[in-house]
Amino acid sequence: MTAGTRSGEPVPGQFTLVLHSHLPWLANHGRWPVGEEWLYQSWANCYQPVFAALRRLAADGYTDVLSLGITPVLAAQLDDPHCVTSMHEWLADWQLRAMEAATDTDADRRRMGHREYRAAAAAIDDFETQWRHGGSPQIRPLVNAGVIELLGGPLAHPFGPLLDPRLRRFSLREGLADAALRWGARPTGIWAPECAYTAGMETEYAAAGVSHFMVDGPTLHGDTALGRPVGDSGVVAFGRDLTVSYRVWSPKSGYPGHAAYRDFHTYDHRTGFKPVRVTGKNVPGERKKPYDADLADPVIDKHVDDFVTAVRDRLVAESERIGGPAHVVAAFDTELYGHWWHEGPIWLERVLRRLPEAGVTVGSLDTARRAGYVGDPVELHDSSWGSGKDWRVWEGPQVDHLVQLNAEVTATALDSVDKRREEPHVRDAVADQILRETLLTVQSDWPFMVSKDTAAGYAQDRAYKHAHATREISAASDAGREHRAGELARGWRRADNLFGALDARRLGRWEDDL
Repeated sequence: MTAGTRSGEPVPGQFTLVLHSHLPWLANHGRWPVGEEWLYQSWANCYQPVFAALRRLAADGYTDVLSLGITPVLAAQLDDPHCVTSMHEWLADWQLRAMEAATDTDADRRRMGHREYRAAAAAIDDFETQWRHGGSPQIRPLVNAGVIELLGGPLAHPFGPLLDPRLRRFSLREGLADAALRWGARPTGIWAPECAYTAGMETEYAAAGVSHFMVDGPTLHGDTALGRPVGDSGVVAFGRDLTVSYRVWSPKSGYPGHAAYRDFHTYDHRTGFKPVRVTGKNVPGERKKPYDADLADPVIDKHVDDFVTAVRDRLVAESERIGGPAHVVAAFDTELYGHWWHEGPIWLERVLRRLPEAGVTVGSLDTARRAGYVGDPVELHDSSWGSGKDWRVWEGPQVDHLVQLNAEVTATALDSVDKRREEPHVRDAVADQILRETLLTVQSDWPFMVSKDTAAGYAQDRAYKHAHATREISAASDAGREHRAGELARGWRRADNLFGALDARRLGRWEDDL
């Protein structure tokens, strides 16, 4: 610990933890190994324990502990009746698989079975008492009590810079309206999908009532000690501090790789469980040692202390550098905590309790903005938080076909919807569904999965399926086959029962959208 950063001695400035919660729409699009399984694994291993930790913090009087982004497409799944019912069944299946493992002749598998049975039983109890009516009853009380700042975002998580500006603005407005409908609070801060930015988006944010948003550290040229208004918009960009964030998780290292933690990648294929600890970076799966939570627990405390020290030291150093109290932002995907990093939720709760004890002021992005942790205006460059901090993941040669598909489908959809404007005051289910399918086509997840070769076939199938739906409905509409267009719209609407409040009448014309 460096001089001047003794534990418990107050340090200048504020620390903000930002979590970004997102999965693409998976309901009714495959189950195993790709599809709804992703949702249920993340729900059980991440969302349930993270929200349980937040409830405990709330019960102990903690407020303003973090900024939590939840995308509309994930929120829709957490509230969807099919997903809620299927999640309950998934938890029961987890417990049944654990019972079978607990009777195995192998001692290690029996111990694993008993451990998994206890975990499944706790998850079922938590789900039945907290989640049976969906995710919104979990989120709204934390927002109302001021425990979290809620960050919103556009519908269906599109890569904004490559999206037609009309559809981009529409998606953002509808996403913020969706949050207000679900949770009774319209977010003033957002996590733009992939932290992606291009010039002019700040003006769109201001028009939508957004006061602040997240970018990656390099977008602010590495100077993240204060939020920065973008141009003359008044909208503040907060940058992720990579020095602190990368201690937890980076492309090459971070706490989850410790030898004592549960290994994410090695499965017991008879049960589907993860039975071993990391053991070592180059140790093959068959030679990894059985997981032992008792070995992991003191390591969690070690990493809590390391992170708290890193935050304190960074606040002191950045405050000295800028000549006044600094702001440090650490930002991660929520799914890191519990899904990718089994011990993550325990670490998270201990950190949030330990930071104030160690003299660190903790608050949300909105608190930082209101408290004046804002510097001079800045002009930003095209950027993201992806590989290279540019757009290569979403517009590189490996996904050129998806870039072309998105542009073509968007143009088709907007043209078709514009032709249906004769009665602008009447709700139009056909136009609504054309836009709904278009937004599902342009989700940023599909090119990401292709570029990273993670279930690339599934991603391409999903993109082309929603593109086909958009074209099919639009073609019938353009041909004046109104009955057929209505049938198609209703059929595709039943297939993906989300964003029921989406209203095509709110799509601005190109000449008057801003």
